[in-house]
Amino acid sequence: MLLTSQFVDGRWLEVFTPDGAYNAFGTEYTLERFPVLLAAAPRGQFIGNMPVVEFDGDGDRASGMQHFVFVDQQTHAMRLGWYNDEYVRTADGWRIRHRKTTFMRKHGGFDSGIAHDPLAEHA
Repeated sequence: MLLTSQFVDGRWLEVFTPDGAYNAFGTEYTLERFPVLLAAAPRGQFIGNMPVVEFDGDGDRASGMQHFVFVDQQTHAMRLGWYNDEYVRTADGWRIRHRKTTFMRKHGGFDSGIAHDPLAEHA
């Protein structure tokens, strides 16, 4: 979260596996598309809890959930939600293979965001 909040160039890629993917707004983004996706995102601050992690039987895979609050830097509007993650142990340590975002809505519901592709809007 620190790396994306401060837009540290390229460092946030280190937390994903080379075949990693991120799902938000109804769209799956491969690792190759992450830099453009991050560049299209609003600036702001992520505040998150530690993920709650469950390990599988072999000890090389795990799944987790991490809640977050995102505060837009310019408007101070907030987004509340959580990440559902799939982790794998690699030679370099634990990495995220897949991350999916779920947003909490004011009406009490939950969804993956308003279906759109931010990258298509900036093409």
